[in-house]
Amino acid sequence: MSGRVPSAAGASSGRAACLAACLVAFLVVVAAPAMGADRSAPKRILLLHSFGRDFRPWSEYALSIKAVLEQQAQWPLDVQEHTLLTARFNNPGPEEPFVNYLRSLYAGVPPDVVVSIGAPAARFAQKYRDQLFPDTPMVLTVVEERLVNRADLTDNDTVVSVQNNFTAAFYGILKVLPETKTIAVVIGASRLEKFWLDEIKRETAPFEGRLAFVWYNELSFDEILKRASVLPPHTVLFWGLMSVDGAGIVHESDLALRSLRAVANAPIFSYQEPFFNGYTVGGPMHSIGDTSKKTVEAVIRILAGERPSTMRFEPLQFGPPKYDWREMQRWGINESDLPVGSEVLFRQAGLWETYRWQIAMLAAVILIQAGLIGGLLYERRRRLVAEVESRQRLAELAHVNRYAAAGELTTSIAHELNQPLGSILTNTETAELMLKSESPNLVEIGEILADIRRDDQRASEVIRRLRSILKKTPFEIANIDLNDTVGEAIRLLSAVSDGRRIALKFAPSTSVLRVKGDPIQLQQVILNLIINAIDAISQAGATEREINVATAQSDAFAEIRISDSGPGIAPADVKDIFNPFFSTKPQGMGMGLAIVRTIVEAHGGKIAAENQPSRGALFTILLPIAH
Repeated sequence: MSGRVPSAAGASSGRAACLAACLVAFLVVVAAPAMGADRSAPKRILLLHSFGRDFRPWSEYALSIKAVLEQQAQWPLDVQEHTLLTARFNNPGPEEPFVNYLRSLYAGVPPDVVVSIGAPAARFAQKYRDQLFPDTPMVLTVVEERLVNRADLTDNDTVVSVQNNFTAAFYGILKVLPETKTIAVVIGASRLEKFWLDEIKRETAPFEGRLAFVWYNELSFDEILKRASVLPPHTVLFWGLMSVDGAGIVHESDLALRSLRAVANAPIFSYQEPFFNGYTVGGPMHSIGDTSKKTVEAVIRILAGERPSTMRFEPLQFGPPKYDWREMQRWGINESDLPVGSEVLFRQAGLWETYRWQIAMLAAVILIQAGLIGGLLYERRRRLVAEVESRQRLAELAHVNRYAAAGELTTSIAHELNQPLGSILTNTETAELMLKSESPNLVEIGEILADIRRDDQRASEVIRRLRSILKKTPFEIANIDLNDTVGEAIRLLSAVSDGRRIALKFAPSTSVLRVKGDPIQLQQVILNLIINAIDAISQAGATEREINVATAQSDAFAEIRISDSGPGIAPADVKDIFNPFFSTKPQGMGMGLAIVRTIVEAHGGKIAAENQPSRGALFTILLPIAH
């Protein structure tokens, strides 16, 4: 019982009501064991929302409370939800129509428990308790401790409150990003948000002289987005709440936060777990799970017959810090900088978990390559092998070398495949939407199908080039266009050079260069030389990052020139650079350039290496012109 008189009545009716209440209380106590055994009657739970069923952060608490209730309740449940929309406006209308609606809805059939979610719902429930649910137990949950109206609590009320600690949140930001100089606080202009603005300002006192705070409460949300996109370095955004902006426009908090994240050039922090997944970096925050468990515990104890006034719950503090691994990667936050006891969530699978079989295959290839090299060393020490057997061994090694080079082309191949495949998906979705219209434009759909066919052929061409590089075939002589062969090899390497910020330029001959040779073997020569040039430039950290490839006719020879802006070749190494097992790389095996020279000589050509007068190395290949 609440201890309040529900309405003004005559003395006799008051005495009768009092006697009836005593009799009911006595019968409840006597019949409690029997009633507790009856689990068939459904229990009506009224959830009263503060801002809306889909308004974060409170909507996430409501979803969690309902889920835990369904798991733990021993009775059938009838969960009914209503929303106090007036809390979202600066100048709300009268609440009496909503009160009359609830009174007529529950006349004679009051709920077994009322659960208010958020401070506005708690205020409303306490204010109109006598008119709506004078004898119904109430659980006031997800209410900040400073907003709990304890003066109006009755014996039928219990509170599951939380306590915001903005000082801890700001210290958490400085721990993760110690170079932070400014915190821009995003918060609205509603009455509730103005209250929290004052509270946040009060808790910034310990940071005076260390941090500058910028307040966005008086701005329209459009202006907030503009400012968030051009924030100075060492600035972070702190998300409070956005229900009404400074221009008086009402917003859905999660949609507003999503828009802010899309344009912000600084990381976003918050103390609310509902804004954590995919929105903010993280930090110390309230736990939805802990609050839901306490709320459900109170509801179940009340349904089992316990009086709310006997329940006392300490205000829930921030839980251990949580951080979003994806946002940490986005903003360059190291895991070693996180506070002790932090939990990192949404971690993406590592390289080994994602490419386990590919790595194992590559390791097997490397082992095979090492075995072949070891075998060649052993045979060289024992005796000279016949020229035919030597070429056969070298062909096997060249095939393995192509597999190793293909590993470095993964980025380029994926880039070339993703573009046509993405276009195919977009065109397909567009065609489906057009076909659903009342009068689809068949001409435009035909054009879309033509685009899909072109992109499919483009993807097939990428796969064909990869298969041609990796397939194991004997040495085959054909009449080929050297410009096309070199250009195809450069296209395979374009994404690798772009990824390392190196300009890869190709100047083909103005005339057709016909040579007799194996296109796969010649492409392997180009790939090895360009990959070496990329590695040389990357390791040297050169400011001029450029590789130039050119083809031309020189007398009776077709000439390929590959130059780079790297550190060049040490003078003492120029004469040995094509020798087997000679390498300037710490992890190199010294077979790449030896294979290159063997392939060129097998085509009747020559290869030479020298340093350019200005900077970098120059490799020149001469191949006989086909007649």
